Amino acid sequence: MNTFVALDFETATSKRDSACSLAIVTVVDGEIKETYHTFIRPPQNRYDSRNIHVHGITPEMTEFANDFRTAYHQIRKRLVGQVVVAHNESFDRSVLRNTMEYYNLPSEELQLDKQWFCTYKLWKKEGLTPTTLRDCCDHFEIPLNHHDAISDAEAAAKLFMIYQYYLKEIKE
Repeated sequence: MNTFVALDFETATSKRDSACSLAIVTVVDGEIKETYHTFIRPPQNRYDSRNIHVHGITPEMTEFANDFRTAYHQIRKRLVGQVVVAHNESFDRSVLRNTMEYYNLPSEELQLDKQWFCTYKLWKKEGLTPTTLRDCCDHFEIPLNHHDAISDAEAAAKLFMIYQYYLKEIKE
């Protein structure tokens, strides 16, 4: 599986429908071919201070950004029919699902119930502990600016590519 997309969401609040940043990294034949990032104006452009402290995104940064419904066309075209990778994919998948529900967008074409891989679970299964994104990146010497959506998505893509190489080496 050398072609896939890796994604990462950041949220404005603890609610899973409050996406404020999204990065999608497209990998084709084992090479990163495109990195897409967008800020997203969350509902009412409301933020919790705890979330701002984690990722540094503020209401001023998303005040004039598109809401998810408006950004969805660009997001959809990158996700439809793709295998999707994320670190702790249950979080990112739930943000995608809940945000789509909030805006009454159809989720069937994105196949949110299949074709997802979690680098956290994959590396945990292989015995790598601890398995936080930072720890995995430190272990494999992958640069990381944690909680920056682009950096996190690129890290997940690289962790998945390393995992695939690792499995290939074991089988040979």
